[in-house]
Amino acid sequence: MSEAPLIALKGVTRRYPSGDDFTTVLHHVDLTIHRGEMVAIIGASGSGKSTLMNILGCLDRPSEGEYLISGRSTSELEADELAQLRREHFGFIFQRYHLLNELDAVGNVEIPAIYAGQRRDTRREKAEAILQRLGMGERMHHRPSQLSGGQQQRVSIARALINDADVILADEPTGALDSHSGEEVLSILQELNGEGRTIIIVTHDRNVAARAQRIIEIKDGEIIADRRNDAVHSDGASNDEMHRKPEKPKPFSGRRDRFNEAFTMALRSMNAHRMRTFLTMLGIIIGTASVVCVVALGQGSQKQILDQISDLGTNTLYVRPGRGYGDLKAAQITTLTVADAVELAKLPYVMAATPSNSTTSTVRVGDKEVSVMVSGVGYQYFATRNSKLLEGRFFDRQSVDDMAQEAVIDENAKKTLFPHERGSVIGKIVLLKDAPVRVVGVVKAEEAGMGGAQNLEVFLPYTTVQTRMTGSRTLESIMVRVNDTVDSADAEKMVTTFLTKRHGEQDFFIFNSGTFQKTVQATTATLALLIACIAGISLFVGGIGVMNIMLVAVSERINEIGVRMAIGARQSDILQQFLIEAVLVCLIGGVLGVLIAAGFGVLFAQFSTMFQLIYSPASMIVALVCSSLIGIGFGFIPARNASKLDPVVALARD
Repeated sequence: MSEAPLIALKGVTRRYPSGDDFTTVLHHVDLTIHRGEMVAIIGASGSGKSTLMNILGCLDRPSEGEYLISGRSTSELEADELAQLRREHFGFIFQRYHLLNELDAVGNVEIPAIYAGQRRDTRREKAEAILQRLGMGERMHHRPSQLSGGQQQRVSIARALINDADVILADEPTGALDSHSGEEVLSILQELNGEGRTIIIVTHDRNVAARAQRIIEIKDGEIIADRRNDAVHSDGASNDEMHRKPEKPKPFSGRRDRFNEAFTMALRSMNAHRMRTFLTMLGIIIGTASVVCVVALGQGSQKQILDQISDLGTNTLYVRPGRGYGDLKAAQITTLTVADAVELAKLPYVMAATPSNSTTSTVRVGDKEVSVMVSGVGYQYFATRNSKLLEGRFFDRQSVDDMAQEAVIDENAKKTLFPHERGSVIGKIVLLKDAPVRVVGVVKAEEAGMGGAQNLEVFLPYTTVQTRMTGSRTLESIMVRVNDTVDSADAEKMVTTFLTKRHGEQDFFIFNSGTFQKTVQATTATLALLIACIAGISLFVGGIGVMNIMLVAVSERINEIGVRMAIGARQSDILQQFLIEAVLVCLIGGVLGVLIAAGFGVLFAQFSTMFQLIYSPASMIVALVCSSLIGIGFGFIPARNASKLDPVVALARD
């Protein structure tokens, strides 16, 4: 033949590390194979014939020498370029078939076409046509475990043909078959050779080699014979037909199909190892549920505290005599008066200023006598404190001006003073230090910790308390409600300046509910973040578990990886497959974690009335995103390790 050989080996040597030395398997092999030949490479075990086949199929590289395919040297090609050669020019038929158990016959045949970018309908039609031609029409939707050895080898042959390979490499194609099935496989190979394909058979069986047109014998890594087999002739295929490269369908990008293949295989692998997958997910589930629940707990606690602060009055200032809480001289300060409250109420940024006095006293109803907290307040006190009226009414400005003997009691006082009263207590008379007082309203008790929900409170006009109980014009405090448009910190400074000028000195201090609210918000947010970070550690630990399990999965599926590489998978295809599996494990675990957290919230609401968990959609989304990122981060190393495997080493693992 005048044209350049299809395959040319020049001085190819292959050696492997062996301890401190090297073992040479091939010694300066020179070999040429032309298009359309049917060649048998024969030799005993350990002669180097399998190593030679691996180099011919671009599964392995020579240590020395040069290997050319159609005049193109393979020595400088990258891993994906070698994969392209395997995908477009070679078809592999393995002695042990190397079919994927998760796929049926058609699915196994389609894989090389997926990596080659053939369209789904084109490759499916072609795969079925090839299987039909090979006598597998009734078994094409059976899985490998449902097929005989001969049938599995036919599927392997169909897989080698799906991309119209120029060269078919058959490694001991009849070694695991009975004589009848072996004869059928050899007949198929001869038929394919008759169509113009180059067939290279590696075997130790001289009867199999006798079916080839050319027999190459190898011993101890060297070719010792290369002869024509005159007993075998071409079946009559024309020279043009033998030199004609089979027409291949035009590939398209195929990225979506390769992604779908990787996604499908990831799901099948997860389904095949359900318990292992669940245990891998468990760390992600616990971590995600913990993060979501902790954030919900923090937001629920924060809301409860802020609601309690709101009971004090939003944007409210409390002016008290003295230098601060616990000042022993506070009782001697008499400069905080009703006049201060009146003048404060006139300021443009003040909505209301209500005086307040308090004292303890005894209240008697019939033969029942209890100690109560008596608060003398202005008529705007209840609006400023957002007091919740349960029945009756609040006293008004007229009541304050008239020093009316009207009382608003809280629900604790009502239950204590009128334990057997099932109806309304409005209009009832109680004796406060022997002075009759009429109940005009009942309010909800203040929350514990913000006024003491266990106290029995009675509210009277401050004028009534001053004239009938304390006899003093000095106030215990002034409650100032600031306009919502004014910052409470600025209002505090202005009120401080105003009262300092009136008193000539700062003999008072101000408690700012707005500042307290901001402090509580910052504190609870910091605490929630701290606890969420602690919970996030479980997500990190779960990610380590994912990485460990993925490393195990890679080690268990090395043979599958080798098969995929041999039939043309790119490194990115292998990387994508295992990375998708890791992300799916973490994402599904994250979704289950969110659902479990939501279910916990429902149960919590059934058994706890203290406060409710408040779930944030943002925290759920962040938890899911984090679980996905963990899948990518911790799954990348195992996936990368899988993609970097040597095809020859991977195929040797069972």
